[in-house]
Amino acid sequence: MQATVGDRLLVHGNAVGHPDRMGEIVEVRGRTGGPPYLVRFDDGHTRLVFPGPDAVVEPRPADDASGSV
Repeated sequence: MQATVGDRLLVHGNAVGHPDRMGEIVEVRGRTGGPPYLVRFDDGHTRLVFPGPDAVVEPRPADDASGSV
């Protein structure tokens, strides 16, 4: 797994009744983009995360340099 600051981390709920969690990667502490990641979750909590197989990194959206809408 590889990530950069600004990417989003989606952690799927791994049990019935546990919702998915989404957060922004604010720091990459591993070598060459690897874990662990410091993640600010949408609920406001920031945690150090070692993602498991239930996690997916979503790249941050590319800036629209064309200026068109």
